[in-house]
Formats: sequence, C-alpha cells, structure tokens
Amino acid sequence: MSQYFRIHPANPQQRLLNQAVNFLQQEGLIVYPTDSGYALGCRVGNKAAADRIRQLRGLGNRHEFSLVSRDLSELSLYAKVGNSAFRLLKALTPGAYTFIFKATREVPRRLQDPKRRTIGIRVPDNTVTQALLATLGEPLISSTLLLPGEDIPLTDPEEIRDRIGSQVDLIIDGGYCGFEPTTVVDLVEDMPKVIREGKGDTTIFKAES
Repeated sequence: MSQYFRIHPANPQQRLLNQAVNFLQQEGLIVYPTDSGYALGCRVGNKAAADRIRQLRGLGNRHEFSLVSRDLSELSLYAKVGNSAFRLLKALTPGAYTFIFKATREVPRRLQDPKRRTIGIRVPDNTVTQALLATLGEPLISSTLLLPGEDIPLTDPEEIRDRIGSQVDLIIDGGYCGFEPTTVVDLVEDMPKVIREGKGDTTIFKAES
C-alpha cells in the first residue's frame, strides 16, 4: 500500500516535502495536486514509473506526457521556444495551461508525440506543487489521474488511496483542487492554436485571432 501524506495546501510542511522528494529520487510514482486536479508524476528519466502511468491509465505508446515545472527557467532545456511564445508563457504562467512545443534532445523520445516530436509544458498555479518542485529541483513527468473508461478524473485523495493505493508509491493529499482540465495551446508554430478549452482563460487567444 502507498504512503499517504496530508500536506497543507497553503503552508506545505517542508519535512513532508523532503520525504516526497525522496520517493521520487528512489524512482517512485506519486499522486500529487495541481491547479486542475490530481495527477500522476515521476522524474523525467524514470522509464519504469512512466510505464506504470501508461498501464494505470490504459494509455498506448502514442500518449504525449507533460513536463511540469515550477517556472520557465528550465524551459529551454526541454522545449524549442521562440521569443513571442516565451512572452506569452510569461504572461500566462503559472496557470492551468498545457503548452505544446517541439521537444529538444533532452526529452526522451518515449515521452514525446511519436510523429510530431512534441512535448507538453506545464507550470501549475498550486502551492503544494510549486513547493514540491522547488524541493526536487527538476521538473516532473506528469499525466492527469483519469482512469480507463472514466470521464472525470479522481478528485478525492482518500478515494484515490482506496482505488489505486496499491499501484503508486505515494499519495499527496493537498486538499480539493477541482477536476476541470487544463487549456491546451499548441505553440509549435508562431500562431497559438487552442487545442482544448479548459480551466485556463482563452480570451487572449481569441483576441489575437
């Protein structure tokens, strides 16, 4: 059975964050809160945990993961970002958006879209996530906690423990954080393209079109 940490949503306990990072560094798979629901996460180089995410979610090899980062400082290492796109990201992050970019060579091919060689980028507006990433010092590979055959992601940490507690190493209970998905914006080309409307405001993109 997985470990279960209740981390305060406004004042995360550093002791628990340190322990959570230890799980990640020991090649663990965790459940953690974001600004658009709970997600599954592991380190970028952890192939075994990424495979566990695919199995748990019933995903094929074509699934494109997201890289979740605390800010934009690591972005150029993993994504090919032009100046106009970077300005847009500065205005909209942190926030409930997933931005699609061409991936750099630092991103393992197994995590990219197999045809387009792209990767999703996230900077969530969630205090627990921000503190966790700051403690870890690197981004997470992430996927929404949406189980096979279901339309709505799991939102209750205790229900998450009951249903998949034996399939993950740690569940971080950071309180209720909703279930509305992120807004997905393709920034591979110069012109932003909204792929999915979600929690993130799309007004800025409609104004530019």
